[in-house]
Amino acid sequence: MALAPELIAKRSALDRHLRSLGRTLVAYSGGTDSAFLAWACHQAVGSDMLAVIADSPSLARFQLEDAVAFAREQGIPVEVIHTQELDRPEYVRNDSARCFHCKDELFTVMEEFSSVRRFQTVAYGVNLDDKGDFRPGQFAASKHRVVAPLVEARLSKEEIRSLARDAKLRIWDKPASACLSSRIEYGQPVTTEALTAVERGEDYLRQLGFRQFRVRHHGQIVRVEIAREEMSRALTPEMAAEFARVFKSLGFKFVTLDLEGFRSGSMNALLTTDQISAAEHRPTKASARRDPAEFASSQGSADGLL
Repeated sequence: MALAPELIAKRSALDRHLRSLGRTLVAYSGGTDSAFLAWACHQAVGSDMLAVIADSPSLARFQLEDAVAFAREQGIPVEVIHTQELDRPEYVRNDSARCFHCKDELFTVMEEFSSVRRFQTVAYGVNLDDKGDFRPGQFAASKHRVVAPLVEARLSKEEIRSLARDAKLRIWDKPASACLSSRIEYGQPVTTEALTAVERGEDYLRQLGFRQFRVRHHGQIVRVEIAREEMSRALTPEMAAEFARVFKSLGFKFVTLDLEGFRSGSMNALLTTDQISAAEHRPTKASARRDPAEFASSQGSADGLL
C-alpha cells in the first residue's frame, strides 16, 4: 500500500531533523516508536548514533531480549546500561509522579553516558499522540533537554506504524507495552517481588497464546486485562480455573478478569485531577551528576556492545 504524500513529506522531515542533531543517543525500549526512531536514526546518520536500552527490574526479560534481537537484525548499534530507579524512595512510593522519577533516572544516566562517550544529543520516541496523554515522563524529558524527533516530524502512532510497515520492520504492529511498574496500583510500593509476580504472570499469558494483555497488581488482588478480540478465549470455566491456579501460585489471594478488556494506562483512572496536575507540574531539583569515571565504573563490564 503506497504511502500518502503527506506521510512521505513527514518522513523526509524526520530524516532532516535527525541529521541536524549530531552524534545521538536514542532511548530505546524495543517498542514500535523507539524501535522505529532507532532504525530511522541509524538510516540517517549511520555510526553517529547509538541505541541505549536501560535495564532494571522494571524491564521484562522478554522485552529486553526482543529489543536486542531487533537491533541486531537491523544492524543498529545498541548497548545496555543500568538504571537504579528502585534506589529512589520517591519512585518506590509509586504516586502519580512515578513515571517522572523513572524517566528522570533514565535521562540522568543517559546524560552521564553521553558525556563519557561524547554524544551531542539524547532523543526519545514520544509521538504526537502522546502529547495529549497523561505522561509525567515528558516533563522529565523537557527538564533534561531530551529531543523528540517523532513529535518534531508531527508523526502520530498510526503513521509511525505505517512507516515501519512500509520499511518491512517486524515491530510495526507490536503491541504496546509500558514498564512493569505501570502495572502496580498507585500507592502500592514498587518492589522486586511485585515486579516479578507481574512479569511471570504476563509471561504465562503469552505462553497461553494471548497477544494483548496486562497483569494489574492491586496488592492481594490481580486484575487481568485481555484485549476484547481475545476475550472469548478467557471467558471459559477452564481458562478461569487456569488463571486462578497460576496467579494464586504467584502470591495473589484473589484473581479477577476485567470485563472491560485491555486499556492502556487504565491505572490512571484511579487518579484525581489534583494528583494528575501535581505530577505534571511537580517542581524538582536538578539531578546530581556523577564524576564520569565513577559513572563508567558503576556500569560495569556487562554493558558492552551487543
